[in-house]
Amino acid sequence: MASNPKSRRIDPIQFEVVRSALTQVAEEMAAALRRSAYSTNVKTRQDFSCAFFDRNCRPISQAFTQPVHLGSFVELIPTSVETYGAENLEPGDMLVVNNPFGGGSHLNDVTVFGPVHHNGELVGYVASLAHHVDVGGGAPASIGPFQEIFQEGIIIPPVKLVKRGEMNEDVFKLILSQIRSKRVTTGDFRAQVAANTVGARRLVDLVEKYGTADFDEYVAAVVDYTDRRTRAEIADIPDGVYSTKGFLDYDGFSDKVVNLQVKITVDGESVFFDFDGCDPQRRAPVNSTKAMTFSACAYALRALMAPDMPVNDGFYRHIKMNAKPGTVVHAVHPAPVVGGWETQVRINDMLFKAFSAGMPTKVASSTKAMMAQAGFGIIDRNNGEYHCNYEALAGGYGARATSDGPDAVQQHGQNTENAPVEEVESHFPMRVSRLSLIEDSEGPGKFRGGLSMRRDYHFPDDPATFTVLSDRDIAGPKGIFGGMDGRKAFYILNPDKQSEEVTELSSKCVVELKPGDTVSFQTPGGGGYGLPFERDPNAVLRDVIGGKINAQRAHDLYGVVIDPESSTVNQSATANARNQTNSSRDSN
Repeated sequence: MASNPKSRRIDPIQFEVVRSALTQVAEEMAAALRRSAYSTNVKTRQDFSCAFFDRNCRPISQAFTQPVHLGSFVELIPTSVETYGAENLEPGDMLVVNNPFGGGSHLNDVTVFGPVHHNGELVGYVASLAHHVDVGGGAPASIGPFQEIFQEGIIIPPVKLVKRGEMNEDVFKLILSQIRSKRVTTGDFRAQVAANTVGARRLVDLVEKYGTADFDEYVAAVVDYTDRRTRAEIADIPDGVYSTKGFLDYDGFSDKVVNLQVKITVDGESVFFDFDGCDPQRRAPVNSTKAMTFSACAYALRALMAPDMPVNDGFYRHIKMNAKPGTVVHAVHPAPVVGGWETQVRINDMLFKAFSAGMPTKVASSTKAMMAQAGFGIIDRNNGEYHCNYEALAGGYGARATSDGPDAVQQHGQNTENAPVEEVESHFPMRVSRLSLIEDSEGPGKFRGGLSMRRDYHFPDDPATFTVLSDRDIAGPKGIFGGMDGRKAFYILNPDKQSEEVTELSSKCVVELKPGDTVSFQTPGGGGYGLPFERDPNAVLRDVIGGKINAQRAHDLYGVVIDPESSTVNQSATANARNQTNSSRDSN
């Protein structure tokens, strides 16, 4: 869509140049952060985000590393500036904050941000958020089934980490004293500071090039442009009310499911997400903060729009949300929130399911729909260093109206990579003894769901503490429009030992491991889309040949008969099998 700036002072070509330059400010910040970081979670998995806000704390540009952070930035920066006081911030200052109840998410997501000045005048703010591999608390990697926020790690209100360009060592020492992985955490914090420094420098360059007045006009024009495009995109969504219900299998302490529900109202210019009816918050780690839930809404709406749609204040202003304080979708102090991302991604799955009623070809079937968090801590016997590792594992993506779901990928705002085996093994005294797709884990359908992933963590020589913070061990992802469910998740201690030593773990637990122990983390497969017997037999054959499903499953669930000698589809036997099933279905 061509831009249509309102101001006569705005040249359309120059407008596009500045719009791209503002985006590149955030992208260059992201590149600097990734290249400077120490932890695998940040430098390789890219579990971080960067953004620029104008002097009124409106989000203007964001680097699309982690879409799940979208909503957190939107509330966290304005709230933190108001709490700390903009008048107390000088050139070169940076604040650090991770308060979940002040616009943040869980404690691991720590934001460093600061003002940008030009000739003594405030231009805006640059911010970088990174998921730190440990922030203290009751278990290594700071994830686990806790019952209060105080057990989850250090809580940081907005405090000055950098003063006039120099680290505030007293504050930094106080933070680091709470943390196990001090060397890695130090590197990641300094990488965030470096990223902000790069962003501030690039913004000053832009202001110097265009002048303060023109720069402000371009920023306003970018927001107005996004506002108009967002209105147009929402107009393409059929007006109406879309609703659905869902749940988490288990909260970590009780055997009660966590009930969720949403009603979405589209009225032509805005979208209202109403979460009335969700369960009260639990003394368990499944509570989502308001910012997390808003992120789910923002991501779902953005995913239904054109690929080149900008994301800034002009987009966010069209999202309205009702999430009652004190519920699992808007937790209040002192609720634990470390597993709130499990709820957040399940909400995203629900939103797409709800929208499928009006846009069946635009949404996918149910995905793994959980963050699938794994963390461990281990002390290196050679140098005494306390190592912590964290990663969120990939799973099966839901099938779409015209294609299969991808195998073993992240989903719904998770843009992180799978941690390379070689890198993990080079940094920690452990081994990844198995990494594979899981055969027969897809949700069968006309288009099948993606296969899930198995990752086995083996600790040959030293004891370790391992945490699983996940879900889907009761029920797998749902299929839609006749598609079948994907395989559920499994978490198994010592899967390859004698049967008496094999233990199935819950999806939310902390386990003390002995030397020689292995934890097998097996994520769920994606749901199917459409009836399995309508799947192209040749596509079923490819899956059998590729080892993704076995021949018996092809026959039983897809009605496709594979000739074992020629590895071809037996066309007549397949037609008979499918006709018999269709006749049986019609008679019922």
